[in-house]
Amino acid sequence: MMVRCVISRWVKSRTLANDITLFRKPPPRQPVAETVGAQGRVVASELNPQLADPCLGTDASPAKLSVMTGATEACLANIRLHPIKSLDPISVPEARVGPSGGLEHDRAWALYTVDNRWVNGKRTPLVLRIRAAFAPDLSRVTLSAPNDSRRIPVRDFAFPDGTENAAEWFSVYFEQKILVRHSRNGFPDDAIANGPTIVSTATLRALCDWFPEIDIEEARRRFRTTLEIEAVDGPPGSSYRMPPFWEDRLFGPAKTYAVRFRIADVNFEGSNPCARCSVPSRDSYTGMDINGFQRRFSDLRRDTLPAWATQAHFDHFYRLAVNTRVARSESGKKLRVGDPIVLL
Repeated sequence: MMVRCVISRWVKSRTLANDITLFRKPPPRQPVAETVGAQGRVVASELNPQLADPCLGTDASPAKLSVMTGATEACLANIRLHPIKSLDPISVPEARVGPSGGLEHDRAWALYTVDNRWVNGKRTPLVLRIRAAFAPDLSRVTLSAPNDSRRIPVRDFAFPDGTENAAEWFSVYFEQKILVRHSRNGFPDDAIANGPTIVSTATLRALCDWFPEIDIEEARRRFRTTLEIEAVDGPPGSSYRMPPFWEDRLFGPAKTYAVRFRIADVNFEGSNPCARCSVPSRDSYTGMDINGFQRRFSDLRRDTLPAWATQAHFDHFYRLAVNTRVARSESGKKLRVGDPIVLL
């Protein structure tokens, strides 16, 4: 029965993605000559679409890319790691870039069946009913299923080394043998753009307006983005607020372009708006769906697409946040809440 349910959800999702083919004509783009001011103030910038790391690839076109930006300072407002893929996040004040470009301890564990299939929130909402509480230093994780009628015991495990013992707990919960695998490189959804995903606080607030049943913390939990950015407080009397979907500036007007930017001393390459799955439609604690979420979200995303977001990346509009690539040279560098973001 569960297999049929999962297959049905997958078919509906694929059908919806295939159906979303009508694009709105974007407002005319205004050419802007941009430079980067002092202290991270984004005043203007002409972007080089290439990173100097061969593992990231290069743009076939030598042309440079001009991106419209607002005259504001932006900074890193939140870092949320998801140490076990598909389970609860933990907010941290700082995080180190790992060897593959993701953040250390983010998606470090992943659950698999014995036939090598992921066990995640896309496949079954049962995953969303598990609670994972992490020690502040991420050395331990406590697993529980508080609303499960089977009264599965709460267990505490070493992290990230306690995979075998944790696998026993997950096997009891799912009533089948579960494998827990650990990778220092993490288990990103996008194997190419496998750096941290980025969203703005303003975008999350806009989602709460679209779906009043979701508050901002629930929006964070549903969309599971790693880095959240916000406008730096301006001088007294300043009225500027970062607009929703500001992060759409971080990918280029064509799939062959990349937008380079820096947070603190970590260099990023913006890749594309992140395609979403069935998880955002589900309550992050119970797994219950919001009826029609995907269609409603897609319609609103299309109708509110900002002028700075080009449609080359939008084969459908069920996309939110920005996927990034991070060169191997950035491994070991730290990101901290409050770090400025600067377009290069």
